Amino acid sequence: MRVKVEYIGHIKKLIGSGSEEIVEVSDGALLEDLLTMLSNKYGAAFRMAVYAPGDSDLKQGYIATVNGYLINQLNGVKTKLKDGDNVILTSIVSGG
Repeated sequence: MRVKVEYIGHIKKLIGSGSEEIVEVSDGALLEDLLTMLSNKYGAAFRMAVYAPGDSDLKQGYIATVNGYLINQLNGVKTKLKDGDNVILTSIVSGG
């Protein structure tokens, strides 16, 4: 199945890629499966800053949504993905 992943903010520079991509995942894949694929694709910088395989959540300072819902409103990284889902990964912006 195909899932659209959008990258917003600092994460675009971190991965050195475009602002979105379509990723093929297996039927029944969880968000953690997608994040593991991305961590393998984008390497150590992604694993250190955003998500490392086996983590129970994204690293501090990053959030994800699936179809407009924050993952903490769903099942976190255990959220089951469906064909055509839209996942957004972004850094939390703070200022003062």
